[in-house]
Amino acid sequence: MSYPKYSRKSYSPKYSVIISPPDKTLMIIVAFLVVIGLMSIFSASAPKCIEAGINPLKFVAQQFIFMIFGIIGIKFFANYDYKNLVPFTMMVSMIVIGLLALVGLTPLGLTVNNSTRWLALGPLSFQPSEFSKLAVVLLLASAFCKNPKITQQKMVYFFPILIMVLFIFKQPNLSMVILLGMTSLIMWLSAGGPLKAAMTVIFGGGTFVALNIYTALNGMWSLLKPYQLTRITTWLNPELDSQGAGYQIVQSLTAFATGGFFGVGFGNSKQKLFWLPESHTDFIYSVIGEELGFIGCVIVIILFWTFIHRGLIIASRCPDMYGKLLAVGITFSIGFQAFLNISVTCSFLPATGVPLPFISYGGSSLMVTLWMIGILLNISKKRIKKIREHSNVRYI
Repeated sequence: MSYPKYSRKSYSPKYSVIISPPDKTLMIIVAFLVVIGLMSIFSASAPKCIEAGINPLKFVAQQFIFMIFGIIGIKFFANYDYKNLVPFTMMVSMIVIGLLALVGLTPLGLTVNNSTRWLALGPLSFQPSEFSKLAVVLLLASAFCKNPKITQQKMVYFFPILIMVLFIFKQPNLSMVILLGMTSLIMWLSAGGPLKAAMTVIFGGGTFVALNIYTALNGMWSLLKPYQLTRITTWLNPELDSQGAGYQIVQSLTAFATGGFFGVGFGNSKQKLFWLPESHTDFIYSVIGEELGFIGCVIVIILFWTFIHRGLIIASRCPDMYGKLLAVGITFSIGFQAFLNISVTCSFLPATGVPLPFISYGGSSLMVTLWMIGILLNISKKRIKKIREHSNVRYI
């Protein structure tokens, strides 16, 4: 029996790349969180707008505009191969550093509550520090994608991060510095960094902070600023100054207590009317707790927990280290920020200025977070090589 012969030179199979749809579960979770955010912002801000004689939809409309830009970013980044972001990493970092420099070194920096975090460009104002989250994730993914070693050649990635952290610390925005630091540490560990070294860094940093708190509380020299020390003492004993420094946290806990298990009903919060400051921004979770009760709070936590779970699954399934690190950095940055905000409103941690992702009012925060989600959705797409043509075999 004779078999047909073929020419090896003429046999050149071509491959096509099949790309699966992005993670649907992640998209549903983000959609729910954004809708909850718009509803909560309206509920928390409408009474204050009516009292001030302005459109009760003002804050919702502004948040909606930034949401549109965020959705455009999701659409773009979800269809733009994440590997092509590498050449733009340094450009993005330089832009963020330039914006932070404008905040800290020029009159364009807008001061609110003793912190200069906003950049005012005409009628538009935003926080450039929010963009640093994306820049740091891109820089570290590029630095550690081949190996976790911290070498002199990689200083080109670490130096921009150091500049960003210094500008943000100067604002001051210690909570953002902590967020960037923890994100960096987790990405380093995910790349294969030694756990022993990471634990040493955590222990050393914790000891340093504890010593500064101890010396400040005992009237000795400390790096802590007076307002930071006040936040710590207020967190330890908020009832000692319930009408002053401890006012926010006392009113936040009152909101949770009033809400009980089922809540008082959407739009029926009383704390948001006169007693709870920043009810539509940093303490919007307290309004959710009062209006939707324990059940509403648990639903929000479950959504964030599911988001973290999906993000880690996406990271584990990604075939290359660069994509894995991007997914881990984005997931941890958003998840840890949610943990900080919820912990503050429940008095588990001292007060910080970190908004609740997707939910708190803040256009720049929502927009950048949605852009990061777009990158995560792109990473979630499975890329499978498949032989496209089988008919190129020439029989002779």
